[in-house]
Amino acid sequence: MGKLELFLHDQPEPTPILLKAALAHVQFETIHPFLDGNGRLGRLLITLLLCEQEVLQQPMLYLSLYFKTHSQYYYELLNNVRLTGDWEAWLDFFAEAVIVTAIQAVETAQQLLDLSNRDRVNIIELGRAAASTVKVHRVLIEHPIATSGLIVEKTGITPATVNKALEHLVRLGIVTELTKQKRNRLFSYSGYFDIMNRGTELLGRELG
Repeated sequence: MGKLELFLHDQPEPTPILLKAALAHVQFETIHPFLDGNGRLGRLLITLLLCEQEVLQQPMLYLSLYFKTHSQYYYELLNNVRLTGDWEAWLDFFAEAVIVTAIQAVETAQQLLDLSNRDRVNIIELGRAAASTVKVHRVLIEHPIATSGLIVEKTGITPATVNKALEHLVRLGIVTELTKQKRNRLFSYSGYFDIMNRGTELLGRELG
């Protein structure tokens, strides 16, 4: 682990960051330093490296889904590196994973933007209630699961007005109430999660 850490932080001849992330992932999984969670931490290491080097501004490259979709080949490639030193096949696979996942991330971001714009159009049609409801909607874009209390805090409008706006959003089918109680009501931006969950059915059980 000490040598891996030196590789990550100090190279006389800097390694291109995507190459470094690909190499580091295999090395970390080979060392397998923990009793549990090595796979999750190893994949997180990829994203953290890209963020640290400012290749990513936000940790939005989610490679786990691609690795899970091709799990048998993924494990085979990792094993082949250890047994035969076949780095080339692993690097090809890793590059393809980054390309596909990046494209999917851009498409998802565009879908979320389109959703928020469509919902905003419907909210504006509320008339007098639109102004406060738009503010509540804006909070839900940033916090797709939120309590009414959090929304009050973020918008600075009264609890009664927030609750009325949430009722409008529920009626429009934009928001779903997750609780059925008078206090600490929890709401979900339904369409947001529908978009984020597309294709993740394969992750019912996370890679090790």
